Amino acid sequence: MSDSAECDWQCWAGDLLIFKAVREGRPYPDHALSTRDWSGVPPRAVRLDELITTRKELALDQLLDEDSTFYGDLFPHAVQWQGNIYLEDGLHRALRAALQQRHTLHVRVLDLDALRRVGPARSDA
Repeated sequence: MSDSAECDWQCWAGDLLIFKAVREGRPYPDHALSTRDWSGVPPRAVRLDELITTRKELALDQLLDEDSTFYGDLFPHAVQWQGNIYLEDGLHRALRAALQQRHTLHVRVLDLDALRRVGPARSDA
């Protein structure tokens, strides 16, 4: 079994489900979005218990650093693939939200399921 195919496990805190699953690696195809491209994806509210992380580890100093969310995009990045929402970037923001007992987070969600249904543009030449 490869690292990206490791078994998922749910992340609980007492009786509260924080994330739908925690895994290492991205199961979806590369989307090749740049930072500028992500800025065109509108953020939407997503429940934390709907997110599947793509990282198992987080540096505690990043979580505790007040400036850790100062640089970069204001919103975490996620990818919807095969009906699941994978948190690609912003694990520290999501965990901070959970520690503040918030159940939702505004996330930029790239919907690869919708893009796959539309398919590549065709040329009728």
